[in-house]
Amino acid sequence: MKRLAVILGLALIGTTAFADDDDDDGNGHYWPTAVSDRDYYDNGEPPAAKVELGRHLFFDKVLSGNFNISCASCHHSLTDTGDGLSLPVGEGGAGLGVTRDTGTGSDAVHERVPRNAPPVFNLGAREFEVMFHDGRLAVDPTQPQGFLSPAGADLPAGLDNVLAAQAMFPVTSGTEMAGQPGENPVADAAAAGDLPTIWALLADRLRELPGYVDLFQAAYPDINDPADITYVHAANAIAAFEASAWRADNSPLDRFLRGERGAMSQSARKGMRLFYGRAGCGGCHAGSFQTDHNFYAIAVPQIGPGKGDGVSGHDDFGRERVTGLRSDRYRFRVPTLRNVALTGPWGHDGAFGSLEAMVRHHLDPVVSFEAYDRSQVTLPFREDLDAIDFLMHDDELARAEIAEACELRPKRLRERDIRALMDFLHALTDPASLDLRHDVPKSVPSGIPIFD
Repeated sequence: MKRLAVILGLALIGTTAFADDDDDDGNGHYWPTAVSDRDYYDNGEPPAAKVELGRHLFFDKVLSGNFNISCASCHHSLTDTGDGLSLPVGEGGAGLGVTRDTGTGSDAVHERVPRNAPPVFNLGAREFEVMFHDGRLAVDPTQPQGFLSPAGADLPAGLDNVLAAQAMFPVTSGTEMAGQPGENPVADAAAAGDLPTIWALLADRLRELPGYVDLFQAAYPDINDPADITYVHAANAIAAFEASAWRADNSPLDRFLRGERGAMSQSARKGMRLFYGRAGCGGCHAGSFQTDHNFYAIAVPQIGPGKGDGVSGHDDFGRERVTGLRSDRYRFRVPTLRNVALTGPWGHDGAFGSLEAMVRHHLDPVVSFEAYDRSQVTLPFREDLDAIDFLMHDDELARAEIAEACELRPKRLRERDIRALMDFLHALTDPASLDLRHDVPKSVPSGIPIFD
């Protein structure tokens, strides 16, 4: 009951109260506090040389086992820091965004990446202490290096923050960046679960590139020669770039919270009152970035290859995979809603093809789940992969279990209320995020083409 109360209640943490002159009843509403520089690492200004190094690393395929995929392949500026697909196509694919294919011949992908590529907006804010849809990476002062992570004691020291720690892991996944066993030494180490060897091999590659040595030395005073470069340095730089390039806190909502009363339309202001009032959205999407960073089950249809869970191995138990608690099955992290209108598809597995469909799902999740329209999924065609995509959704027992786990009660809203909520969600878009072409370097020090 306590969790349900959180979901349905109005979250007041990280909020401020003031009277809205458009409020019909004249009472004050609880809005989020305005975001400022102090909410970010480095007060919102990471060192420029570090950011520039991270920018090149982010777009460079040198960090993949087979030199054929970069961080940007699934989190590109031209696809709003995601990839536009329901489920990413990782190592072995070709193309960018919705044009990406599953590769050809022996280089073709073995499976789709099991979860949607999350956007990277505002992850340089200090309050983002949990990463990944299941929260398997999180700030934890009780751990030797300060983080709970899949690497355990193998996670090296010196990581600047949890965003930098996150940058350590995509390169260790065979499906995402490392490749398959037998294809390269990085892939072999990934298959063996030898994470330190992966990071050492990638650092060796960077040490051999004069252009990178120069960038590392400009960014880090402790690097005097190539041998001093570690993958921790690379991860810290990637995080600095992400935090700098994809800070998004000048939306109409932000300007409204800073006192510009005309920044949001009347309909968006109505939507905000609904969001933080009787619609109950603010119970989970709380605070300045519209997330309480917690985990809930809301009956999102399960699509894709899964994470190896269940009898078939094609299910994804979500948060239970981290905590081991049966009560956490099908719970996933509450996403931030900043720039949410740009970051589809929506859901932990990209099951919803429009933001409005995602919003309507929240109104009566179980009914929406049962009536799910699978045609909205955005995935590149391949017959063998398509045959797996809806195994769980077509499994009656699995469907019943997902529906039973749902924690959201039905909510009645009028159509005009839904329109107002949509206007508010669009008011969370920072105009500067509409054109991110300037983030993409023209070339990278490895010399590998950056265009997919």
